[in-house]
Amino acid sequence: MDKRVVVLASGSGSNLQALLDHPATSGAVRGVLTDRAGAGALERAAGAGVDAEAVAFRDYDERADWAEALAEATAALRPDLVVLAGFMRILPGAFVERWPTLNVHPSLLPAFPGAHAVEAALDWGVKVTGCTVHLVDEEVDHGPIVAQACVAVEEGDDVASLHARIQAVEHRLLPEAVALFCADRLSVDGRHVRIQP
Repeated sequence: MDKRVVVLASGSGSNLQALLDHPATSGAVRGVLTDRAGAGALERAAGAGVDAEAVAFRDYDERADWAEALAEATAALRPDLVVLAGFMRILPGAFVERWPTLNVHPSLLPAFPGAHAVEAALDWGVKVTGCTVHLVDEEVDHGPIVAQACVAVEEGDDVASLHARIQAVEHRLLPEAVALFCADRLSVDGRHVRIQP
């Protein structure tokens, strides 16, 4: 059975574009939802002929109302997998219990969770950081790790230069992890994700 992937994004959609460009995942992306009406990911989806809709956070007075609207829009797309590709909102537990969800994060988790991971890595003075694709649970940047890749911190790096190099690796790692899910090659045992041959 072909897997249906729904991507949630907040920004320009560069990780979405990586999924749309990858031969193993391009056909699986069946819908894109954003939390901002002006998100660039909407244009990328339209350019690829993929259904896209903004469920704008600012249009709702209560976070619970927004979360319910997002869940309804997601359900309408009938996903087998939800992928967070630069999605900057915390999903409620009921959402991540309903659908398997993958996230890509710009650090080697469990180091530097949260929205300022690249800045935190530079402030800490690490020599190596990277990115992580993980399954999402109710805690922020906490779920079982599917894949990781290292990125060296170079002398003179600032947040922009380091983040750009991390994103280049994310654009490879995220489609690979989604492809493994779509091929039924991931199994989860507690905190351990195993890749089946």
